[in-house]
Amino acid sequence: MKTIRCNICPRACNIDRDKEIGYCKTNNNIKIAKAFLHMWEEPCISGTRGSGTVFFTGCNLRCVFCQNHDISQEGKGKEITVDRLCEIFLDLQDKKAHNINLVTPTHYALQIREALIKAKDSGLKIPVIYNSNAYERVETLRLLDGLIDVYLPDIKYYNDKYSIKYSSASGYFEYASRAVIEMYKQVGSPIFDDEGMIKRGLMIRHLMLPGLLFDSKKIVDFVLNNMPDDVYFNIMSQYVPMYNAKVYKEINRKIDRRHYESLIEYAVSKGLKNGYIQDYESSTEKYVPDFNFEGV
Repeated sequence: MKTIRCNICPRACNIDRDKEIGYCKTNNNIKIAKAFLHMWEEPCISGTRGSGTVFFTGCNLRCVFCQNHDISQEGKGKEITVDRLCEIFLDLQDKKAHNINLVTPTHYALQIREALIKAKDSGLKIPVIYNSNAYERVETLRLLDGLIDVYLPDIKYYNDKYSIKYSSASGYFEYASRAVIEMYKQVGSPIFDDEGMIKRGLMIRHLMLPGLLFDSKKIVDFVLNNMPDDVYFNIMSQYVPMYNAKVYKEINRKIDRRHYESLIEYAVSKGLKNGYIQDYESSTEKYVPDFNFEGV
């Protein structure tokens, strides 16, 4: 049998994941840490009943400041089969989740594709959200075309200086920008139901980092210059210095309130019409989920 080597993301590890683990610190066995009704996403995602959120273990970006570091980098999670993942999707639908929310899904894209096909054949009807760090290969995203209803990428960096320093990801913005354009081609602008819940479309996030106002403005420029004005752009202030942020003095602090307000003003002045902002007080560890294997 021919060995399939993993080049599913920009890391291009080119390894046999049946025998080795890649940069994402995972093999071919799906590993998740929690599957529950998440109430802390954007209002059009969590709604009144919650977003059916599945947190996958491992990550192809591994940011030094990650608030979910115990699952993204330290391996916390339980292995499950594709069939079990399919059951989890259907269980969340039975619990009246507004949607299925796949958090950090990139390194399991092929397994997720298989599980979604099975779940849809078994009656999964609610929207599926691909909640990603935007460090994606277009070729991989095309394998998901028709299975994902909402793309929710977080564009983290513009300048390679920062993506290399904090995520060891050379060319991050080059890949992220192409990925976001592909995402839009697949799902288009947001469409909402009668309850105001998103049914389909692209919604872009940006987590602002301390001291990187200029870099954030460049991301605003990219979004507003390359996307229709009805695409939502959500500017987040929830950064909390966690994990290895303490090693980097310049990001071992919360963002400056004035910088956050300045970024919002800049985006509006450049033509931003749709999106969400956060209360400055959202910068707290209390919003980090307890990865207790609920729903696994």
